[in-house]
Amino acid sequence: MATSDKVAAVEEITQKLRDSNAAVVTSYTGLSVAQLKELRRSLGENAQYRVVKNTLTKIAANEAGIQLDEHLKGSTAVAFVTGDPVVAAKGLRDFAKDNPALVIKGGVLDGKALSADEIKKLADLESREVLLAKLAGAMKGKQTQAAQVFQALPSKLVRTVDALRAKQGEQGGAE
Repeated sequence: MATSDKVAAVEEITQKLRDSNAAVVTSYTGLSVAQLKELRRSLGENAQYRVVKNTLTKIAANEAGIQLDEHLKGSTAVAFVTGDPVVAAKGLRDFAKDNPALVIKGGVLDGKALSADEIKKLADLESREVLLAKLAGAMKGKQTQAAQVFQALPSKLVRTVDALRAKQGEQGGAE
């Protein structure tokens, strides 16, 4: 690879790291071209899976202010995630279950380094849409409870006032 090509590759990887909210480093040794195509499809539209050179990626990561050096050994490919990182992590985890040749080494999420185990925990989370739906349901339930409490207060007040009037009427009639 000529020097100008290497400079261009470093610039491209640096830009992808800066534009991505997550990057997952994997080892792909033993995967066929067809399996790599399948993996790229399984990651969806919000992630790009690229085979990279370790030396150039180390330089690009340092320029982007990201620490990936410990994961850049052996054959390396990086999934650059611009969308929901949970979806990409699930795609990688599920593909690795069916194809043990794919090994998740680690990665970075919003500038924070992640181990392989942390990426697997990320994959176990529900998607952003599901979590937002659960939050909305919980908030709606709390609002309904609050409305019931606010409606109960006036009716309880009316019953209490009626009970006091009745008691006063009984006491007034007994004297």
